[in-house]
Amino acid sequence: MSETNEPTVRNGQDEQNGKTGNGCMSKPISWLRPDIDLGSRRCVMRIASERLSIVRYVFLVQIEDGIATAEQRASLEYADAVLIGWPEEDAQGIVDLDDEQFDTVRKHMALMEEYIGKFTAFERDGDVDSMTDTLIRITERVAEVRRMFQPDFPLPTFAEIRRVVQDEWDEDMGKIDPKGDSPTAEQIERERDDQDREEQQGERA
Repeated sequence: MSETNEPTVRNGQDEQNGKTGNGCMSKPISWLRPDIDLGSRRCVMRIASERLSIVRYVFLVQIEDGIATAEQRASLEYADAVLIGWPEEDAQGIVDLDDEQFDTVRKHMALMEEYIGKFTAFERDGDVDSMTDTLIRITERVAEVRRMFQPDFPLPTFAEIRRVVQDEWDEDMGKIDPKGDSPTAEQIERERDDQDREEQQGERA
C-alpha cells in the first residue's frame, strides 16, 4: 500500500523497495483514474456503466454487418435502456448505501465481471448467440446496481424490451400475422425464460 493507504498497481513489484520489475515505482489506482473518487462507494456506479458500455460496443461491432435477430436487437436495446440518462454520483435521487446494501452491490459487480469474462471467451470463439445471452445477463447485473443507488428510476425488464422488439422485428421482416403460426420449441423456451427473469426482477423490487 502507498502512504495514503490507496490501492497500488504492482506488476512484479519488489515489496521491500517499492519498485516493479522494470524499475518503475508502483502507482496508486487513483493515478490511473484521477476522475474517480475511490473513497466513495458511489464510484461503483461509474465503473458499472463503463463496463457495460464497452461490452455493448463490442457486441454491436460483432453484429453490425448482418441483419440482427430480434434477440440481438433486444439485448442491445436493453443495455441502452439501462444506460440511458446514467446519473452522476452526486445527482439528485442517488442514495447512500449501508454496509449490507453495498455488500449486495459488490456481489452484483462480481457476477458482472464473471459474465464479462465469459463474454470475452465467446467473442474469441465467434459465438454470437452466447454473446447475446451473456450481454443480457451483464446488463441485468448493472441494472441491479443502478436500482440500488437510484431506487426511484424506472428500469424496464428484459422481457418488456423483448416483447416490443419482437413486434418491431416481425413488422420489419414483413410478417403479416406472427402470432398465427405455431411457436417453435425454441420460441416457447425463450418466452418462458423471459417470463422467469421478469418474475425474479419483480420479486427483488
